[in-house]
Amino acid sequence: MGVDVASIQELSERVVEGVERVLVGKPHVVQLSLTAMLSHGHLLIEDNPGTGKTSLARALAASIAGTSTRIQFTPDLLPGDITGMSVWSQGAGDFEYRPGPVFANVVLADEINRASPKTQAALLEVMQEGRVTVDGVPHSVPRPFMVIGTQNPIEHAGTYELPEAQLDRFALKASIGYPDHASTLRILADSGDEISPDDIRPVTDASTVQAMAAVIRTVHVEPSIVDYVARLVEATRQADEVRLGVSVRGALALVRTARAWAAIHGRDYVTPDDVKALAVPALAHRLVLQPEAEFDDVRPESIVQQLMLTVAPPRR
Repeated sequence: MGVDVASIQELSERVVEGVERVLVGKPHVVQLSLTAMLSHGHLLIEDNPGTGKTSLARALAASIAGTSTRIQFTPDLLPGDITGMSVWSQGAGDFEYRPGPVFANVVLADEINRASPKTQAALLEVMQEGRVTVDGVPHSVPRPFMVIGTQNPIEHAGTYELPEAQLDRFALKASIGYPDHASTLRILADSGDEISPDDIRPVTDASTVQAMAAVIRTVHVEPSIVDYVARLVEATRQADEVRLGVSVRGALALVRTARAWAAIHGRDYVTPDDVKALAVPALAHRLVLQPEAEFDDVRPESIVQQLMLTVAPPRR
């Protein structure tokens, strides 16, 4: 079928409804995940254990009839364990490339900050360009492609903080959080008949998702909206508490995800409210704070929220 904004909204609602059968009471997080996927971006989730990060990745892949893999990042994980490696084949008398777990539509990089910086860097190329290079030969990953990285905010022993270059490659950052009381009751009531991500029926396929992403790139962004994003980004660089503000890649990520956010809400144009809805998820994790601000426990999210109060949005 032909893909337009109306069909994108309908399919998105069905995807959210299906994934929410597994991740109960968290439609906003599912929408953020879908927004990242449709804008060819990646999602970073910082949350406590047991909040459904793995279920989200598997259910999202199942809803688009795609593949998903889970990589448990540990200190002894090697780059080749992610990208794959060349192995000697006795029969062929030559080295053959064996793909790693990164070759999937949705890749869950679980506890990504537990691996060494060298292993973390193995994801940089594939997250930016959609391919891995082994022994000088590039290998493209399937499309759509999305990395969902997770971090545990509680346990920091034995972890390696993600470098700014890697944080910058995550289009959005979110937190699932614990379910509210009503959602908890639903989960407990259905505990005897638990729904697995494997039970999620696909509502679309990978080729349709690619077509949706192509339509989203045509969503109209007024020059005044572009100016608003630019002023927000520039304000992060001038804030007293910030040592390193948002990069150009971050500004592009905000515009691209705003296009997707508008489309899944049935609009072929971006509004200031779309930018406001995604400003914190798209910008906060890219800020590097001054040591004094970190010592005072200033949160990047609060800085972005404050800037949205001081940077005036377009009137039309």
